[in-house]
Amino acid sequence: MTRSGPPAIRERLACEADPLTVVRWLRGEPRPVALSGRWAGGGVVLSSHPLSLAAAGDDPFALLQTLPTGLLAPMATKTPVDPVVGGGWIGWLGFALAHEIEELPPPPPRPVPLPRFDLAFHDHVVRLDADGRWWFEALWSEERDQVLRERLAGWRERLQSPPPPAGDFAAGPLGVTSSGASGHLEAVAETVARIHAGELSQANICLRLEGPIIGDALELWLRAVRASSPAYAAFIGGDERALLSLSPELFLRREGRHVRTRPIKGTASRDSDPAVLAGSVKDRAENVMIVDLMRNDLGRVSDYGSVTVDALWEVEPAAGVWHLVSTVSARLRREVGDAQLLRATFPPGSVTGAPKVQALRTIAELESTAREAYCGAIGIRSPLAGLELSVAIRTFEVAGERIWLGAGGGIVADSEPAAEVEEALRKARGVCEAAGIELGLDPVAKPPPSAGSLVRLPRPDPSRGLLETILVRGGEPVRLAGHLARLRSSCAVLGMAPPGADLEALAAAAAAELHAGGLRVRVDGAGVRVATRPAPPPGPVTLDPVVLPGGLGQHKWADRELIDALSGPDRTPLICDLDGSVLEAGYAAVLVVFGDTVVAPPEDGRVLPSISAAHVLGTAHEIGLRPVRRRFTLADALAADAVVLTSSLRGPHPGVIAGGPPAAGTAGVCELLLQRF
Repeated sequence: MTRSGPPAIRERLACEADPLTVVRWLRGEPRPVALSGRWAGGGVVLSSHPLSLAAAGDDPFALLQTLPTGLLAPMATKTPVDPVVGGGWIGWLGFALAHEIEELPPPPPRPVPLPRFDLAFHDHVVRLDADGRWWFEALWSEERDQVLRERLAGWRERLQSPPPPAGDFAAGPLGVTSSGASGHLEAVAETVARIHAGELSQANICLRLEGPIIGDALELWLRAVRASSPAYAAFIGGDERALLSLSPELFLRREGRHVRTRPIKGTASRDSDPAVLAGSVKDRAENVMIVDLMRNDLGRVSDYGSVTVDALWEVEPAAGVWHLVSTVSARLRREVGDAQLLRATFPPGSVTGAPKVQALRTIAELESTAREAYCGAIGIRSPLAGLELSVAIRTFEVAGERIWLGAGGGIVADSEPAAEVEEALRKARGVCEAAGIELGLDPVAKPPPSAGSLVRLPRPDPSRGLLETILVRGGEPVRLAGHLARLRSSCAVLGMAPPGADLEALAAAAAAELHAGGLRVRVDGAGVRVATRPAPPPGPVTLDPVVLPGGLGQHKWADRELIDALSGPDRTPLICDLDGSVLEAGYAAVLVVFGDTVVAPPEDGRVLPSISAAHVLGTAHEIGLRPVRRRFTLADALAADAVVLTSSLRGPHPGVIAGGPPAAGTAGVCELLLQRF
């Protein structure tokens, strides 16, 4: 191997194949990554077989400034016209890292939790440069000399061989999750109201579309890249998950001390006249707000007077849309590294709002599902080439057989909710069409009015752990297996250590001592604890309707402060979503009876999969009721023949909606159901 200056090495590769066909060689490789578009001056960057992986407990911002043990600090390239990437940290930073920087309320429910970040150090890359030349580039170390030689030989052979065949995939259709498009309509309207009240100037509010995927996610990404040619396309593979990004937006590009950002704000349909977008007063004002935010963020770590706006309101194409793009640059202070730069600017201003912290609080309160990698950052930090990150928008996230896509837009004082919903769907439609995925959308309808006010208290804090409450009857825990299965499932989803096999014995021993009442099983960082509690009092409970976007989610949180704050003697909140759906009560599942049908909300990620509700539905036929799961609203509940609450400790008991009359059949239905509980 020849060296362009130790310890970096660079070798020219012969290849006549289509660049995106070459990407298929990554299929089946460990931790594959592919960057396409404007990265590193233009071209393609490929790698797999990383040298090291970041650990879950690492500080990802600080980690980007480090090199793995044994790898010497490379010499800075002296030929900027012919840059070398060589390798570095490649991966993504999730939106949840905002909580590492600012004091923020807990996020909304997370249907499929992903890690806070995913970074791997690649000490070699295969790269197509802007002039169409292929290179093998590496950060050399004594320990990896033989491995790098083998990787070089392998890529030389690959690039002279027939390309791999196309893979197969099937995905979609994608539908709006949680409160749906109508819920997003309400979230936008509430954001506009908060802006008018002076709480903030702009907030980026998003919805989530989700569906199934089977097959080759890499092939889906290749199809989408061919069809849309995004500026910052990225594929980041991992164990049972992948990121497929078609981002048009540069978050940060740092070369030496010079840093640049190109925020996007302002969108119009691709079939419209781009001059109309260029002249839009609303879109230009929206763009300027974020330009000012990025100027302020960069100003915190840059030399005084070095922050400049290099371009304003340039119109650029993306998949299905036109965007307004501006460019801000600065010169970092000498002592500032990438960790300080990211802590000053993350998450990107264009996907948060202004002021940023208040916008982040608004997002946590009004969005129905938490953002994972979406609206974070994707890219590479090379010790040779610097830092380059895209904004993780127009990005499909894949875990197992589920694929989802976030979409949204900046909301300002004169935003029209219906237009904002359409803009979000237009952005999603563009990348879905490029990928060949159908959008399965319901008509956007105004949700029925709700008597409940929006909850502005913090959501439950996941870090405080999980809870299960179990009925004890005659010294025996009732439906113990179902409760412990739910608990272990939540632990697995949330990445918590599951309780050991001895938990069954602990619960049985506590139940035998209690004889009658309830058990409380708590799992958190301190381990597993089993406590006893008395049986709750009988009698009807008044339901006070409140609106909590996305509900409490599918896990039973140990943090009950929100519920306690909304509860009183014989009263509990009736939690509704922005789309008008009734979800659950503060401590119980809610069922309604219409004629011979008992209805429970669907288990769509917004509600706890209730053990007691499942039992009630399973025995309803014994009293002549047909069980179904479907959405129902507060208006439906007020018109029902019976409103039934059910929890593990109380079983079925009457619920009375505040302000409405007791449903005539409630007491009788509850008595019959309780006999079978």
